Amino acid sequence: MRTLLLATIIVFDYQSSRSGACVRQFLGDWQGHLMVDDYVGYKASFNNKKTEVPCIELACWAHARRKFFDLYKSDQNPMAKEAVERISGLYDIERQCNGLDDAARQQLRAEQSQPILDALHQWLTETRARTATGGNSAKAIDYTLRRWTSLTRYAKTGHLPIDNNPVENVIRPIAIGKKNWLFVGSERAVQRAAVIQSLFGTAKLNGLNPETWLKDTLEKLPTWPNSRIDELLPLTPEAIEKLMVK
Repeated sequence: MRTLLLATIIVFDYQSSRSGACVRQFLGDWQGHLMVDDYVGYKASFNNKKTEVPCIELACWAHARRKFFDLYKSDQNPMAKEAVERISGLYDIERQCNGLDDAARQQLRAEQSQPILDALHQWLTETRARTATGGNSAKAIDYTLRRWTSLTRYAKTGHLPIDNNPVENVIRPIAIGKKNWLFVGSERAVQRAAVIQSLFGTAKLNGLNPETWLKDTLEKLPTWPNSRIDELLPLTPEAIEKLMVK
């Protein structure tokens, strides 16, 4: 099951495998910035030469940070500790960005985030040259350097996110309960479960209580006109209006 976080909407999609073809089928002709982990199945989505505007890859700093954090947690590795501290500086700036418009956020990132990124890249490159290949330290550094272009794209804009933690938070209940999904019954049942999780996740993202929303919706549904069905979506009135305009 994969997840798409788009503005105030969450979409869970069930596929029978993790094949990259499933991702491309789900996205269709969609174009834009797509944040993914380093799973090889996603790579073909960023190498599509048939479209004028390609799907542009974004990498997640939370994933990169986790490599170093786990390394430090396991054996108090001093290199990993410094990497975590340097990355934390990027998040300190993001907290300053809260409440800013895109233009102001872009300026702040250019003035403060970019120098940290430049220094971090140089430090990682120099550290890697002194680090033996094959160990966990080398693997953590290589993961970050290999994805550097995708990791740093956000800092050149005011609208792209530094990580995909919102999506991580949404899929956590699915991941925790993944063994339960083995007994869902059939592929059709899983597809229905994906729709239900999409609605519940969207409700939470919009600050709504899923149980309250579901009860209210089920009570209204029998007499609700089809022409106004969008009004029952678990969105804020502002979000629904924005969707209708688009």
